[in-house]
Amino acid sequence: MRKTYFISDLHLTEHRSDITNAFYNFLDAYIDDSVDALYILGDFFEVWIGDDEGDPLAIEVAKRLKAISLTGTNVYFIHGNRDFLIGEQYAKLCGMTLLPEQAVIDLYGTPTLILHGDEMCTQDVEYQKFRKKSRGWWWPKLMLAMPLWYRRRVAKNARAKSKLNQQGKAPSILDVTDDAVAEMFEKYNVQHMIHGHTHRPKVHKNKFTRTVLGDWYSQSSYLLVTEQTQSLEQHAFSE
Repeated sequence: MRKTYFISDLHLTEHRSDITNAFYNFLDAYIDDSVDALYILGDFFEVWIGDDEGDPLAIEVAKRLKAISLTGTNVYFIHGNRDFLIGEQYAKLCGMTLLPEQAVIDLYGTPTLILHGDEMCTQDVEYQKFRKKSRGWWWPKLMLAMPLWYRRRVAKNARAKSKLNQQGKAPSILDVTDDAVAEMFEKYNVQHMIHGHTHRPKVHKNKFTRTVLGDWYSQSSYLLVTEQTQSLEQHAFSE
């Protein structure tokens, strides 16, 4: 039976070895020669300041991904709001393919839109302004031209500001909006969508099917799709 897996929002960091170990266990337990592809839909790392950082965790993760890519499993990546600076250099190290922020794939005969999902949180006006700037042509180039120590400081301040801003916002502000979701379905003319970002795992079914991947803060969250079925799984790390 052919399989495809989707994951998102692991937020890998040296400070959470339990998440890293859960990810390695996931690869060992589920990724074999029956798996066609592994899609990573953003926020794979807690923060990414450039492919030139040489972080030991990132290097080890790359080795793990490269190993499964060499066995025939295709690895695909879509940028999230935490790791949108991941570039071709690191992708090559991982043996993975970088996809556009929004991509339509043929998922066993079903055209499916995949994305991180943060662009659909349109009520968070402040964040959307930053998103527009940070995904522009000049801001990433400017940041990557700065020395590593400066980028680390910028990233640290940005995370602190983000946590502070989220504390003062209603949960609905941080979620996707119905209008934005509807516009995505209409724009790409599909009936199936998969995304992460909101940390609210659920399969929404009405006229269309929208599957939201969960985060990995307390469990391994993944979507398994075969030619016949789709299963959204959440397994506690202790299992």
